Amino acid sequence: MERIGFVGLGTMGASMAANLLRAGAHLTVWNRTPGRAGALVELGATEASSPADVAARSEITVICVSDTPDVEDVLFGADGIAAGARPGGLVIDCSTISPDATRDFGRRLAEQGVGLVDAPVSGGSEGARLGTLSMFVGGSESDVARATPVLGAMGKTVTHLGPLGSGQAGKAVNQVMIAGAYLGVAEGLVLGLKVGLDPANLVAALSAGGAQSWTLTNRSGRMIADEYPLGFRLALHRKDLGIALEMAGETGVMLPLAMLAAALEDRLLAGGHGDEDMSVLARAIRELAAADPAVGTPTDASVE
Repeated sequence: MERIGFVGLGTMGASMAANLLRAGAHLTVWNRTPGRAGALVELGATEASSPADVAARSEITVICVSDTPDVEDVLFGADGIAAGARPGGLVIDCSTISPDATRDFGRRLAEQGVGLVDAPVSGGSEGARLGTLSMFVGGSESDVARATPVLGAMGKTVTHLGPLGSGQAGKAVNQVMIAGAYLGVAEGLVLGLKVGLDPANLVAALSAGGAQSWTLTNRSGRMIADEYPLGFRLALHRKDLGIALEMAGETGVMLPLAMLAAALEDRLLAGGHGDEDMSVLARAIRELAAADPAVGTPTDASVE
């Protein structure tokens, strides 16, 4: 594996970088907030002084930050990756950002002979930790082929969807679909609680039929308990829905379910729930249904 750099060591990035180290990568890391690199340094990574320093030490640099302006800053800001990257280098952006911005960043990097692959991920903090992420990939055939061993060390499914920006478009579709999945599970469970069904038995029955889903298996316990420890931050999903709704506006597609999810998430954000897991959508449904949060404490840990 080529010399790899990693910029952005948040909840997702730190686990993804650790999996690169476990795969044998020679890894250089940097994070905007100091103190995040210590565990990775103990595993064998080298900490750099800036994104430019990361790129200067690396042949391939991975980015995993929160939003479009953050990616632009670490790429083209003071001491950004572009300042340190050499011709022939490659950047892999695992952030979820605007497809249009991705294509613009690719053009700007190409002017100095640096390639770009967009590879946003799905699977949450669990997938990042376990190396089971699904990766939506956009870029040229040659750049994607070069990026694939790196992506394969961090995820289970790596799918090339087309030219640069296609990965971001695919991730936007994913975020629309999971909005529906979370809302469906939340509405069903709140209805079940309101009519007095035992939540553990209900989840067991649902899991054996057509309602079975990753969300039901992995998030029903949180929704029943009305407790939402972080897996994927609600505020980030709302940001992603904004990207999807912008794409829909540009193409003339109506997304009524995504619009409903966005409105409910705005309500939760206003209530201070942005840093909770996005399964907190169930709280909005509870509030709309005037459900008692004390009803339906899980009796079977398997529902989590």
